[in-house]
Amino acid sequence: MSALDAKASSVATGNAKAFGPVQRIAAGVLDVGYVDIGPPGGRAVLLLHGWPYDIHSYADVAPTLAAAGYRVIVPYLRGYGVTRFVSDDAMRNGQQSVLAVDAIALMDALGVDEAIVGGFDWGARTANVMAALWPERCRAMVSVSGYLIGSQAVGEAPLPPEAEQAWWYQYYFATERGRAGYEAYRHDFARLIWRSASPAWRFDDATFERSAGAFDNPDHVAVVIHNYRWRIGLAAGEPELDVLEQRLAAFPAISVPTITLEGDANGAPHPDPAAYAARFTGKYVHRTLTGGIGHNLPQEAPLDFVHAIEEVDSFA
Repeated sequence: MSALDAKASSVATGNAKAFGPVQRIAAGVLDVGYVDIGPPGGRAVLLLHGWPYDIHSYADVAPTLAAAGYRVIVPYLRGYGVTRFVSDDAMRNGQQSVLAVDAIALMDALGVDEAIVGGFDWGARTANVMAALWPERCRAMVSVSGYLIGSQAVGEAPLPPEAEQAWWYQYYFATERGRAGYEAYRHDFARLIWRSASPAWRFDDATFERSAGAFDNPDHVAVVIHNYRWRIGLAAGEPELDVLEQRLAAFPAISVPTITLEGDANGAPHPDPAAYAARFTGKYVHRTLTGGIGHNLPQEAPLDFVHAIEEVDSFA
């Protein structure tokens, strides 16, 4: 068995080592829970999870990078884990730009001027937004499923029926029945998405439950529902973010060095790599991983993700 196969087997059976400790810091409108490992003076790597996942998507990636000399920072996004809003009156907003604003605020709070940013799902979109709007803060980027910046105008446009079917949960969340259903069955819902988005990934109950606790955050449902309703124009964002969303609606090019990754068994909606290659105007490489790798690529293929971080660092 190769080292990569051994690591993949460990992750698939839920035997990953303990990941932490989780620290807390005030950053912008949030009190953020995050893991920060590796040498404090090491080159910073900021890793961002997606939905419905959590920091444990990087439970094998982060220690490996830390052992290689990187300072690795993995936060719980708003609405996940121990991250909390500072004010009870704050809007439980999930629009694309606010997640990037959160990430920049965390970097500021930690005194990190520049980081390699990486992510998948919501985390990849957030990394894309950071690289597009604040390239001076991003040394390089690893983005699973490529260029994911969106706009409400595009989100409101109908898709062919087969494509619409893949987004069934977005339309479910557009209803009050969907909100109530997700509130009542959030763990069952997450397990269903894990299975459909990564059909070849044989995760065990312990692996799932380790992440599922993050969805018990009191703001989780509100943030998730707002995120998906905002995408298709059914919910407004915060007015102070309008200028950022206007810039993102132009689908700005990303100039920072980038590697995009895709799994050959990604069961979640995702664009074809050829459709977004031109969006990356700096040094750029795309790789599709084989062997049944699904949507949660950093957890399913941790060493491939580590190698991409190290390689994109060399680009910069």
